[in-house]
Amino acid sequence: MIFDAIEKIEISLRTQIIYHFALQHGSHWQTNPRLYRDTARFAKHIENLNREIERSDETFIKHYKEKYNKPSQPPSWMSLEVASMGTLSKLYQNIKDGDAKRTVADNFGIIKIRNLENWMFCFSSVRNICAHHGRLWNRRLSSIIRLPYTTKYKFLNKKEVKAIYTNKIYATLLAMNYVLEIVDPNFKFGDKLKQLMTECPLNQQKAMGFHENWEDHSFWN
Repeated sequence: MIFDAIEKIEISLRTQIIYHFALQHGSHWQTNPRLYRDTARFAKHIENLNREIERSDETFIKHYKEKYNKPSQPPSWMSLEVASMGTLSKLYQNIKDGDAKRTVADNFGIIKIRNLENWMFCFSSVRNICAHHGRLWNRRLSSIIRLPYTTKYKFLNKKEVKAIYTNKIYATLLAMNYVLEIVDPNFKFGDKLKQLMTECPLNQQKAMGFHENWEDHSFWN
């Protein structure tokens, strides 16, 4: 269920980042070192992206290579389409603050850009756990999510946020549901989660960081 949900979030993030940066900075913005804070990290991330492009068997990548010699890397809407969520997250985090980066965060109802950077990293980490069939229910996550006190749309209040264990999966589920309600409210992630948790013993809910009567909170309804 979490894997499916993150896939929807990933598609939306990828689309928004490619679209807004291409509008402002051109087709190959992802290869422009002037857009990035740390040029050494940028070079490493672009190297990773090039490897992902080389591994891709997508028809549009093959077509670009056959038809064009320059630029060597395809435009952003091709290159980042085959990038892993981890690579996309690292590129976005390293980009300097600006109008395009701000617009992407705004479209996800996130006031602080640093929070979106963190959420992308945490979603990517959880996605990798799922992809390798790892457990989530009693895991202390190494990727600590930052939960905001102030949000554009409905969330928990400051007191409630302070009581959340941010290294448990429930904290990440809060962030996921916040984004999904914006990008695809018909996905009904909250309803699916509540249904799944009816089959889960209460002591397991606690191990995942769920609060008592969490399902009654207005955020999930």
